[in-house]
Amino acid sequence: MSDTPDLLSRSLDAVQRRIDAVLSAENARWTAVDPRCTPFVDTVTAITTAKGKLLRPRFCLLGHLAAGGDAADPRVLDAAAALELLHSFALLRDDVLDDSPLRRGALTAHQRHARDHRTRGMRGEARRYGEGVANLAADLAHVYADRLTRELPAPARAVWDETRIEVTVGQYLDIAVAAEGVADPELSRWIAVCKSGRYTIERPLQLGAAIAGRPDLTEAFEAYGLPLGEAFQLRDDLIDTFGDSEDTGKPTGLDVAQFKMSYLLSLAVRRDERVRALAAAPAGPRGAATMRDLLVDSGVVADVEQRITHLVDRARHALAEAPLVPRWRTELLDLTTSVAYRDR
Repeated sequence: MSDTPDLLSRSLDAVQRRIDAVLSAENARWTAVDPRCTPFVDTVTAITTAKGKLLRPRFCLLGHLAAGGDAADPRVLDAAAALELLHSFALLRDDVLDDSPLRRGALTAHQRHARDHRTRGMRGEARRYGEGVANLAADLAHVYADRLTRELPAPARAVWDETRIEVTVGQYLDIAVAAEGVADPELSRWIAVCKSGRYTIERPLQLGAAIAGRPDLTEAFEAYGLPLGEAFQLRDDLIDTFGDSEDTGKPTGLDVAQFKMSYLLSLAVRRDERVRALAAAPAGPRGAATMRDLLVDSGVVADVEQRITHLVDRARHALAEAPLVPRWRTELLDLTTSVAYRDR
């Protein structure tokens, strides 16, 4: 089992090289057409290379290896690279929808292009320009991701298509529920799973297994990936609400300040009159600080931590009897803890 981390690391390095090759070739291709294209393609490159964790490719590779697949299979390397580019698509679009100013400690794409618009004295509205470029860059990342999946077998392609649909519908419901001010914990939980949890863990695992020709693992990876994906997103909500922006590289408290109905906030609204009163309108920075105190005081934070523990236990139990290659089962079990209890 000593070669397990090295094999996975080498595979992840191969995925990163594949991504770099795609983006480098596209940059050269479109720069030759017109130099204006360089900062556009670079928008995809910047957000893709800044993330670093390769979490979704990691789960895709682990799903493939745990199913007995070959780490050198070019189809799984391409699928893992596609998942990372799909993640870039989702982040670019999310930052526009959330009007987030920072990502990984740097200006978000729409803010950066808006600043460029102002600096150069261009025509039109800087905000619309910046958001337009970021949205188009998100579309470009999505196209690159989809192009990498051309050689997937039909069962894997079905998983890929479902992943893209879930992310998009989840993003829509996220902003719709926030705009309506709906406090429905179960709906908020479902949106979080659909928008983030599934495409982070469950679908990448199923995609890797499908490429290995193991559709029999679909249910086992659902039983593992669904609760762990929810735990991942609940931890994300806690980090967004209570984390340190110096550690996360992005502003914290945006969901609370903008009254976005995360599971955390919707549960508190249902439970505590003080939270309901404060959440009647977007909280703003001052109200967000009060809201954080109320979330702790109401016991909601403790309940969410308890739910994360329960979800982690469910995920670990689901792997116990699954017909997986033992060393990769162990790797997945180890990853379960780091995903659910991370601090950034």
